[in-house]
Amino acid sequence: MPVHQITSTKLPTDFGLFNIVTFAKDDQNPMPNIALVHEGFEKNRDTVVRLHSECLTGDLFASQRCDCGAQLNKSLEIIAKEKGVLLYLRQEGRGIGLINKMKAYNAQDEGMDTFDANVHLGFEPDARDYSIAIQMLKSLGISKIKLLTNNPEKMGAFKNSGIELVERLPIVIEANEQNKSYLDTKVEKFGHLLKS
Repeated sequence: MPVHQITSTKLPTDFGLFNIVTFAKDDQNPMPNIALVHEGFEKNRDTVVRLHSECLTGDLFASQRCDCGAQLNKSLEIIAKEKGVLLYLRQEGRGIGLINKMKAYNAQDEGMDTFDANVHLGFEPDARDYSIAIQMLKSLGISKIKLLTNNPEKMGAFKNSGIELVERLPIVIEANEQNKSYLDTKVEKFGHLLKS
């Protein structure tokens, strides 16, 4: 689905001043994808970029079941320092939506891991699509990136995209008692690279 810039306005945050840019098919979309563009961003250099899929429980409520909120905050710290860009993508629950994510949580409470819970519900283990992120980056004039990620699938999304992946920058988050098995599953079944 083609998206384009709808609005842009300044957003002062604890991490510094950003421009918040909404991307959607049209201005009737109540849940647009978002780019946070640091005030010092320059198009003519390698841009530090984070593709962050929405996680209401982790990002807003500081859930300890995952590392999403911690990754978001760490990414914003790095992006503020490097004058980069964060894309906030509306792909809750690895693309299955919030209600199904809650169902997956219930399956996990019964002994499944996050990979098997999604499959049990009839979904791909990871149903996210990064084509909109590529459109957003191109719209912002970004052609070379240093990608903040532990996820090989995000890196693979840039093959033949017209955007050069110059470097992967890891995000190392310490496990806690609640999310250790979740992080282990990321490594063992999703192939995530959780070491620096």
